[in-house]
Amino acid sequence: IYLPRVGHRNCIAGASSFMVPDMAKNTTYLDHLANVPLFSSCSKKELQLLGQLCNETTIKEGKVLVKQGSVGYECFVIVEGEAKVERNERVITTMGPGSYFGELALLDKGPRSATVSALTDMTVLVMTPREFVTALDRIPGLSMKIMAGLARRLRDMDVRFAG
Repeated sequence: IYLPRVGHRNCIAGASSFMVPDMAKNTTYLDHLANVPLFSSCSKKELQLLGQLCNETTIKEGKVLVKQGSVGYECFVIVEGEAKVERNERVITTMGPGSYFGELALLDKGPRSATVSALTDMTVLVMTPREFVTALDRIPGLSMKIMAGLARRLRDMDVRFAG
């Protein structure tokens, strides 16, 4: 399993460490991953692979996980806690366990479209581009699930902002 070093470009700004989930916790993570719409139709074997590819970290309340306009290098799945999402300094939504964000950075490494900050202490699973490519290679249909999830988000944003 790839573990980003503190200060490495793939490390969350200010995160003090990354930990490999132990096997008991891994079962819990599989349950969380199974409840993420993006992964809900994955088999147990596929979820186990995703669980192995993700790194766990804890985030303190108030910490910025991603900043709008910065280049992104990872995707996040919230295991515990809540986060707020801001665009142009305006809160647009909050997210809790099972929510995910940052997947666009895995697709194009472009600038973040929003700032996401921890409203509470959080536990998140983190996937970097290397793990993401491995998941796409090993899980048939994952790319279609990702595209469908992105399409849903685009439609939701369109309705929210364009009426």
